[in-house]
Amino acid sequence: MARKLFTIGYEQTPPKAVLDELEQAGVKLLVDVRAVTSSRRPGFSKNQLAAGLDERGIAYVHLAALGTPKEGRLAARSGQHELLRTIYGQHLKTSQAKEQLDELSSLVKKAGPVCLMCYERDHTHCHRQMIAEIIEDRDGVKVENLVAPQV
Repeated sequence: MARKLFTIGYEQTPPKAVLDELEQAGVKLLVDVRAVTSSRRPGFSKNQLAAGLDERGIAYVHLAALGTPKEGRLAARSGQHELLRTIYGQHLKTSQAKEQLDELSSLVKKAGPVCLMCYERDHTHCHRQMIAEIIEDRDGVKVENLVAPQV
């Protein structure tokens, strides 16, 4: 059976629904790929999120260099998805991003089911999709995009 790499976004979703979705999928490690781990949404700032995951037996890692640069986040917020892809594609060429892609590859191979998480609900409009495609091509994993129920 091929290894899986999951992705999930928490936009418009309560923390319990996201945690339930991760647990049901069998995720063992959540990799936070946000540049900024503070959130206006209760339960999704780094420490709160890590504590909620820990209660479910899910480990947490933050790979900040895989987050979207500010100009990419602004493009995403304004619906300029192609501009986001261009900006983020350039960002992925940085040494820090390359190092963390290598770290992510290693985690996917060792840590059991891994899930990439950021804010955007729709993976097709999100940088995590670009990360997932790289890891899928590089490591031969199958990508599955999780969507937790909205409230």
